[in-house]
Amino acid sequence: MAPSIVIVGASHAGVQFAAALRELGHAGAITLIGKEATLPYQKPPLSKGFMLGCMSRENLLLRSPTFFESEKIDFRPGVEVLAIDRVAKHITLNTGEKKNYDILMLATGARPHAWPQANLPDGTFTLRSLADAERLRHAATTIQGPIVVVGGGYVSLELAATWRKEHDREVTVLNSGSRVLLRSASAELSDLVTACHREQGVKILSNQRATRILSHDTGAVCAVECAGGLNIPAALVVLGTGVLPEQDLAESAGLPCDNGILVDSQCRTEDPVIFAAGDCANFSSRLTGQRQRLECVQNAHDQARVAASVVMGQDTYYTQVPWFWSDQFDMKIQTAGTLISSSQCIVRGDIEMRKCALYHFSSTGSLQAVETVNMPAEHIHARRLLASVIAPTPAQVAEPTFNPKLFLQNALACE
Repeated sequence: MAPSIVIVGASHAGVQFAAALRELGHAGAITLIGKEATLPYQKPPLSKGFMLGCMSRENLLLRSPTFFESEKIDFRPGVEVLAIDRVAKHITLNTGEKKNYDILMLATGARPHAWPQANLPDGTFTLRSLADAERLRHAATTIQGPIVVVGGGYVSLELAATWRKEHDREVTVLNSGSRVLLRSASAELSDLVTACHREQGVKILSNQRATRILSHDTGAVCAVECAGGLNIPAALVVLGTGVLPEQDLAESAGLPCDNGILVDSQCRTEDPVIFAAGDCANFSSRLTGQRQRLECVQNAHDQARVAASVVMGQDTYYTQVPWFWSDQFDMKIQTAGTLISSSQCIVRGDIEMRKCALYHFSSTGSLQAVETVNMPAEHIHARRLLASVIAPTPAQVAEPTFNPKLFLQNALACE
């Protein structure tokens, strides 16, 4: 008899895992449990197309409303898993039901960092869910006055670009680090993004740690207070201070966790019948040789597909090159690979014209990551380079005539 599979988490990783199992021929029961009382939806457009109002709820859906019924997937929206009993091999739901499993997938995602201040003023928001996005979109179109975005990550900058470009709002980005995108982009790309935002009228203040959200007597937000005493006026505040992996359920069940649920290269936890994938999973990267946790859609999809194939008896490993993208003003930013702090950067193209590729090498000269701005074809070729065992040297990339597509073709022809 085919094993009964239960999936905790109904976002990108969870839905992809269920879909891949069916595609690979799994005929047994699949139960998909999601906290949110909605059909599963895409997360990246929440700060872009959906925030602009040019993407509907229906367009956000990961699968059609009929998908789960047609694929015989028991989808349970609005249900929370309270505990895992690894000995009895069942989970306990907030409905009181105990659900047995043969295979369990944890695709629990991540949650925003909790802001230390209690009783936040009206007009203060976070953005993680569709409900968050709907509230924030309504507020941004109805509340007049300056907007302050706390945090200098990709989502914060996408929101700033959206509101500045489309609504001509006064936007300030408060960043506690020395530069924006400190943990997710190179210094070179950070400088380019900062310059573009400032040219468009976005105020970016780095080395400014927000400590308190101030309010009027009415209870509405009026300013953001910084550690150095600076107060930034605000009628609307978004807290974009990063996320934490949703690992509490796994920890309570005794599964090893460290900035995420620890998994092997087949997305399996210490328990051989429990897998984890997506934002909640901490894995060993073949590119860096180090453990890491990635918060990007493609990683969630790739890990889910690997786990599904392993469940179906295939000897598959997670070796995919991670990649993600961001749209800000006139910039299509795409990154492939994993940046490391010791990397050497070779710039191709015209960085001043915002059409460039940034090739990053480790201290030993191996290609680690490629960031591109408005060069989608170069991004595709860079992903192929990173996925291959053949990689150019820094000197080769620095040559004006270097062409990643031809380099790979010639290298493969010589094998």
